[in-house]
Amino acid sequence: MFQRTSKVDKINVNIISFASLLQLGDSCIINGLSRALAVQREAEIDFGNEGSFADYRVFSEPIPFQPIYEAFSFIPHNPMPLIKVQNIDIIGISSSSILHVGNSKHISMEARVKHIRQLLPEGHEQDM
Repeated sequence: MFQRTSKVDKINVNIISFASLLQLGDSCIINGLSRALAVQREAEIDFGNEGSFADYRVFSEPIPFQPIYEAFSFIPHNPMPLIKVQNIDIIGISSSSILHVGNSKHISMEARVKHIRQLLPEGHEQDM
């Protein structure tokens, strides 16, 4: 793992939510996962038996990572092993995201969202 020191004078984050992370310092492994069903309805109807991730393939299909076959060489050269930042100002961190200040060895982040729009049959619009 790279050996650098990170120095941040000020961090301001308003909101951190939904499997997100603010990590200060070094880490070996970070895994983040967020799943969501986003349902938009024309009429407010709750059937009571909704919300099973198993009903939707998007939550179980493997992510098709493409293998890298190209050879490459990497020679790190860090004449100044210090990363300096004056100010980090963030409105929000959400849905399996990360703000990490420090060194990491392995990071895996995944967010899966199923968007569903349920409209009334034509001619049955709800009064607005």
